[in-house]
Amino acid sequence: MKWAFGEAAVLLKRELPAAAALAERIEKRQNKMRALTLLSVKLGRAVYYMMKRQEVFNPSIFKQ
Repeated sequence: MKWAFGEAAVLLKRELPAAAALAERIEKRQNKMRALTLLSVKLGRAVYYMMKRQEVFNPSIFKQ
């Protein structure tokens, strides 16, 4: 699961401008790999709540 969310975070960063902006903000404070790790953790949390609440993906969670 860790690998899958890591790969999904790379694709999310490439396709979703809000996720790319979040990763860029994290990269300013920490390194690139840590930013991708935190993005994948946030994505994993989003997937968990999507499944729990039976909702579709809401990209606005990455605008925080």
